[in-house]
Formats: sequence, C-alpha cells, structure tokens
Amino acid sequence: MALAKVAEKLDQPLAMAFAPKDPAKRLFLVEKTGRIRVLKAGRLLDAPFLDLSARVSRGSEQGLLGLAVAADFMKSGRLYVNYTDREGDTRVVEIVAASPAADVGRIAREREILHVEQPYANHNGGHLLLDPQGKLLIGLGDGGSGGDPRGNAQNPRALLGKMLRLDPGAEGTPRPTIVARGLRNPWRYALDAKTADLFIADVGQNKWEEIDALPLSELDGANFGWNVMEGSRCYRSETCSTAGYVAPVVEYGHDEGCSVTGGVVYRGAAIPALAGRYFYADYCTALLRSFRFDRARRAAVDHWDWKKALDPDGRLSQIASFGEDEAGEVYVLSLSGTVWKLVPKGS
Repeated sequence: MALAKVAEKLDQPLAMAFAPKDPAKRLFLVEKTGRIRVLKAGRLLDAPFLDLSARVSRGSEQGLLGLAVAADFMKSGRLYVNYTDREGDTRVVEIVAASPAADVGRIAREREILHVEQPYANHNGGHLLLDPQGKLLIGLGDGGSGGDPRGNAQNPRALLGKMLRLDPGAEGTPRPTIVARGLRNPWRYALDAKTADLFIADVGQNKWEEIDALPLSELDGANFGWNVMEGSRCYRSETCSTAGYVAPVVEYGHDEGCSVTGGVVYRGAAIPALAGRYFYADYCTALLRSFRFDRARRAAVDHWDWKKALDPDGRLSQIASFGEDEAGEVYVLSLSGTVWKLVPKGS
C-alpha cells in the first residue's frame, strides 16, 4: 500500500464528500476558508463549486467545517453545510444547487436548519453525516474554553457536547433531537457502510485522545463520559464512577499526539486486505493507524501502525480529515493543502 497525491495547493482542506450516482464521479473538497472545490477525473478544478467564504469566521477552529451530500443530490441538488458564522456561532444550512451536474454551482435556494450559539471560539465540532434513513447526525463540541466550564456536555438541555439527529425532510425549521451526550469535540465520525457501526473520534483535554465505536442502533441514549471522564480516566477527580459511560475502544496519550483526527472504514476493492479497517490519525504528530472493530466484544482488534510504511520521509502533516469516494477508497486530507489517496503499492 502507498499514498498517492491526488490534489495540492488547496486552502486548508478539511472535509470530503461525493455525489452518489454522479456519472462524473466528482469529489467535493471543503476548504476551511469557505469554498467547496471539485476534484474531477483526477484534476482539481480552478473555479469552486460553491464559495461561502463571505459568511464564515476565520478562527483556528472555525470556518466551513462540514459537508454532507444527499443521496438524491443528482436529482434534487440538496446538500448540507456546517460552518461558524461571522459571530462565531454554528449554522447548519440546506442548500439546493440549481444544476447538480454543473461543476460550478449556483444556489437555487437555501434554508437554515440549525443555529447554535457558541460561547467560545473553539470546540465547534462541525462534521455532518447522513444516516441510512436520510437523517443528519450533527456532532457538536462542548462550546470551548477548557474543561467544559459551563458543564454543557453532561447537561441534558444543552445542545453543545452532544450528537444531534435532525430530519432535513421536516417542514420549516426542523427540531434537533439530542441522541447522545458527553462529547468534548467530536472531530470526525464515520459510519461503516457494511456493518452500520459508528466511529467517533473525540479530541481530548490535556492527557488522552479517544475513539469510540458502537453500532448505530445503540447510539440513542449513549453517554461518552466527558467531562467526568477523559478517555477511560477520571477527569475532574482522582476517583469517579464509570457506570453508564461508553468506554473508548482506542485511546492514546499526549506523548504520542495531541488531537485525534477521525477517519473512515475501508470498503474499497483496490486493496482487499484493508477491508473493514478503520483509519485514524493525529493532527499534531501525523501518526497514521488502523484497527478493526470487534462488535461482539466491543473492542478494537488487529491494530496497525502505518507511519513507517506510508510516510517514511515525514511528508504528512496536519492531518485534518479523511474521506472516501463512492467506491469506498480512502483519502487523507492535510490542512497544509494536500490530499492523498491510499493505493496499492506500485500504482
């Protein structure tokens, strides 16, 4: 296996999505500064599909943070974006593109479906994921600062520090449902297309980074522990009760990294040996690892460290996200401007 460069000189890319059943097999690349770019037939197009840069804030953890494309996008033109506005608040907006097949989009209409005030500039989450029923999963951080000073993550009435579900098909402004709580800053989560297992990477405070995994059917009511827990350890006191909290399947300390970047499960055909492997990384140290999730044991197994094999020269840095195309092949996005693809060795 190797890393092949497929795009470069982007302006802080941090998300990727594809348009299902798109004959052109385009990939949409999200630039943190507000543009959605098109990678088509191996070429990054100069003109953006959409440019939302005038409406997004530019803090280090702010910007255009997430994109989800509807399953019927080629017919309906519907997509969803998650960004922090000029005041730093979270906005999730449904956009309908006038001509979905066009490489330069035009907004036919839009509708804001979620607005959440952010008390601080960090821990905005920002990822969007459409579940098999077409509902949006929206992961929000605890609101920022350090240590969750407002207690949002465990507050059942606060939207911050939660995983929300929202039905974009609802009339008017749909109401979000709190599905799970106890998240600090979920930086990328993914659904295994084959098993419907959900993987959530949650950025730690000052000691432990964690990855949680569970069947999507068990997400409702889950509590991932923050800020009582950081990873599997007590955070606010030396001892605490762990009863009722979902334990991480993977955690690593800040001697190895400082900000986990969640990835995706490989379901492609180009490298069959990778089938079922969940890939993840760390933004600070560019570690690149994988494991398989044993659902019966609720455990991560078959761990593998790919750093030496895939990045012996240390080219990777600031890994901000992963992506996948419709074929299930996996991509690695660096905030420094480059997108890589996992390919068979020698390709």
